[in-house]
Amino acid sequence: MSSAVRRAGRRAGERWQEVVVPWAAGTLTMLVLAGALPDFRLQSADGESATRVAITAALGAGAFGLLSAVVWPLLVRAMLLVPALVLGLLVFFLNGSLLLIALALIPVGSGAAEPETAVVVAAAMSAASSAAGASVALRDDGAYRRRLARLAGRGRRRGGRPSGPSTPGTVFLQLDGVGHDVLRDALRERTGPGGRARPPLMPTVAGWLGTTHRLTPWRTDWSSQTGASQLGILHGSNEDVPAFRWYEKETGEILVSGRPTGAAELQRRAVARTGDAGLLAADGASRGNLFSGGAGQVALVLSVAARRGRHNRSRSGYFAYFSDPANATRTAVSYVAEVFREIGQATRARIRRESPRLGRGGLYPFVRAFATVVERDVVVAAVLGDILSGRTAVYADLVGYDEVAHHSGPRGRDTHQVLRGLDRAVALIAKVTEHAPRPYRLVLLSDHGQSPGETFAARYGTTLEELVRGGCAAAAREPVVLASGNLGLVSFPDLPGRASRERIEERHPALLRTLADHPGIGFLLVTSEEHGPVVLGPGGSEHRLETGEGAATSPLRALGPGAAEAVRRTAGFPHTADIMINSAYDPATGAVHAFEEQIGSHGGLGGEQGRPFLLWPVELSPPVAAGEELVGAERVHRVLRRWLGEASGPQVPVEQIPVVRKVADESLPMGDLPAPFAVGDPGMLDKTQ
Repeated sequence: MSSAVRRAGRRAGERWQEVVVPWAAGTLTMLVLAGALPDFRLQSADGESATRVAITAALGAGAFGLLSAVVWPLLVRAMLLVPALVLGLLVFFLNGSLLLIALALIPVGSGAAEPETAVVVAAAMSAASSAAGASVALRDDGAYRRRLARLAGRGRRRGGRPSGPSTPGTVFLQLDGVGHDVLRDALRERTGPGGRARPPLMPTVAGWLGTTHRLTPWRTDWSSQTGASQLGILHGSNEDVPAFRWYEKETGEILVSGRPTGAAELQRRAVARTGDAGLLAADGASRGNLFSGGAGQVALVLSVAARRGRHNRSRSGYFAYFSDPANATRTAVSYVAEVFREIGQATRARIRRESPRLGRGGLYPFVRAFATVVERDVVVAAVLGDILSGRTAVYADLVGYDEVAHHSGPRGRDTHQVLRGLDRAVALIAKVTEHAPRPYRLVLLSDHGQSPGETFAARYGTTLEELVRGGCAAAAREPVVLASGNLGLVSFPDLPGRASRERIEERHPALLRTLADHPGIGFLLVTSEEHGPVVLGPGGSEHRLETGEGAATSPLRALGPGAAEAVRRTAGFPHTADIMINSAYDPATGAVHAFEEQIGSHGGLGGEQGRPFLLWPVELSPPVAAGEELVGAERVHRVLRRWLGEASGPQVPVEQIPVVRKVADESLPMGDLPAPFAVGDPGMLDKTQ
């Protein structure tokens, strides 16, 4: 027999094994559960032979697998209309329904199950089949490579791209809210009980630092939140973004960057201002972000969520992932586990009387589980698809840490668990790049950090809104008071344009001094008709930003270098509020006081919130010259753009990039990812501001 025939026979056997082993695992799981669960049986009450029972189990497993492959994607498409927070429960219900249908279709035997038992059996069969497929792929490198090559080739055919460019692609992973100092601590060895050394919280990233990658902090603008930072990073301009939310007098509306209409409007303004579609306009993909960056491939991007049409729905990324019932089951199990984990952690915090502490009941456990499990799994799977299809530039946001830190604080057991999960996600993505059709470089960054501290209301027994209204006495029309972390905004709708300090004091003589002298407030920014932008501090201190007069006693001095320039820049924005309020900051502890219900906050100045990080491969040029500080999201955009140019030459000229682009559904059928890359597997991995 020729070697070619032997190789063909071996390949056929290997491929047959990829089908038979998961089927056998499902069959065995069905047999075991039929013997263990009283409400699930594979034989009649009179009993049947072992052979007949085994045939029933094999046919049932086969029918269940076939229904999962054919019917499940259609069910998931319908589930796109269902609120995402109940998706996990529906996954179990629908998976159980498919099993009941499969049992009814068996031509022999007497398979039956109670509905609640069917849910358990279906989940166990999906997990067992997935694990069996993973073991086959892990043992057989040839099967593993064939699956990856087949997926990558399919993605390239869909995108109409040639196979495997030699120039490297770039994946930008944004670890939302992870500050430079938090990351640095997570990369260090820790001391355990008895003085024993414990591995870093993020061993994968720790292994990169000092070998393949370099780490540097960068400084945000005054508005240290995702809306301002990511708009600047992806679109090159965050001009006129004074906060996460603000009041626009000309329309009488509040613009919120975390809502689809707000994100779309901010992106439109940035593109009109720069004349550039964004960082990702040349063969890019945007995953889980507030803004598209001009990418032709998007999934879970807020700025396009309000669009209508089959390819533009914000949940299209969920369909691509959950069309695989194994993915759906694993993520649903992890989702439920995360809900109970949050309930347990909140209970422990109450028992220990930890301080500061927030109430974490209601819907919050489900919101946290969605951010740390569902959104993470879907976004990571989308990135894997982009890599396997050879996409040139990918930018993805993983928001789990930011969500948990808001309610548990930036440091502690709760956030440590999230950091471990992020490290596993990074490791998974790095592993997949080894099988990509082109080389890839991984860049990690964050959009801001978080500063700890008791909330303003908890510390002082009053909210910022109550304090403002008390200082206004009998106002003809109530001011609009908004919060963005430890940044407050006060606007007077009945005063057109930017209300000057003089007009405010004429209307409300006690207001500015009441605010500036409050112990929970660090400084105010107002505009004077005579002196321009002025910073007001306690004890009557004034810092006139245009002339520098009063800088020696300015409250901005405690906030470090660059604070005055950041405030001066914001003072020039058209939509800066009549009064901008930054909470007090304690340099000794790094604490601030959020005007929202957050014990880990960001949005203003003070502490680690304004000090995110950038981790880049050593083969790329340094972000800034030695001894220079990287300041502002717009500057980060220019650095990332330069790195893309170093990888593949000049980007598409601005005049050749259409501002309005068709948004595709997905670059690769993520449900086809091989089992070892199933991101919802608890063994692999454990829109806020």
